[in-house]
Amino acid sequence: MAQNGRIVGIDVSKRKVDACVRGPVAHLTVPCTPDGEAALITWLQEHQVEQAVLEASGGYERPWAAALRRAGIVVRIVDPKRVRYFARSAGRLAKNDVIDAEMIARFAETFADDPAPASAPDAAREEIDQLMTARALLLKQMGQTRQMGEHQQPAVVRKAQAAIEKAIQAQLAKLDAEIEAKIAAQEALAARKALIESVPGFGRIFAAGVIAWLPELGRISNKAAAALVGVAPYDDDSGARQGERHISGGRREIRDLLYMAVLGAATQHNPVIKAYYQRLRAKGKKTKVALVACMRKLLVILNVMLRRGEPWNPTTTGLLAAPSEPAPAP
Repeated sequence: MAQNGRIVGIDVSKRKVDACVRGPVAHLTVPCTPDGEAALITWLQEHQVEQAVLEASGGYERPWAAALRRAGIVVRIVDPKRVRYFARSAGRLAKNDVIDAEMIARFAETFADDPAPASAPDAAREEIDQLMTARALLLKQMGQTRQMGEHQQPAVVRKAQAAIEKAIQAQLAKLDAEIEAKIAAQEALAARKALIESVPGFGRIFAAGVIAWLPELGRISNKAAAALVGVAPYDDDSGARQGERHISGGRREIRDLLYMAVLGAATQHNPVIKAYYQRLRAKGKKTKVALVACMRKLLVILNVMLRRGEPWNPTTTGLLAAPSEPAPAP
């Protein structure tokens, strides 16, 4: 019998899932049906699986993650790009669902020390995640419609564009109201929102974005927070050459919101960040480099605020010295 603590890699698609455990290797393919779900859970229990690793797959992974958690299995959702790069580094260039499941399992075993979920899944927060994702999609559609309007169009096209934009604005208003109501209905989320909005330059949309897309904030190290959002500087050195530092990866949705918030904070709304931005520019830093530095500084401060449960207070020297503060004990 397999040893305790086995890890399963699960590749999720629209109609089926492929699962793989290793040592010895075993595969299972089941359809995305209640019977398939029951068969997968039974198979995992027979193989004494304690942890399941799934790739983020546009939402298809969510019902499977929920079913696995109900069965008492720890679930980790990982970035599919990390798994694909890992597969290439291992020389596995072929790709199909069975191979993907095995590579997810190998990836999970290799990076078994990656942090597990910080807390139990929160259905209310996950619903806000879905609402914010829908909101972002509507904004993208509005942007595309407005881009069409930048060029001369026949009258019937202009009329259609105006109607579409009006409809999107109406739906955005409904989503915003629903998001506000969902957060207000949960005491913990409402308190988190109040702390975030106490920072000059952070409004209700950014606060909702942090709740939806960055639930780890306040429970992780400052370096981890910067990496998750994608504002951590990475070296580009080789031998005597010292290249420019650059940011990479991270969660684009929350990074975009943070960037827009910092654009205002760095120029007018937040005196601390405004002064920091001006110092960086006076030292010759490029505009975008200074803005990213401000994004990282504000994110680190917010991480400490949420960790301590303290609202914004620029006079607290410990708060502004947050980058050197160690991560909390697990």
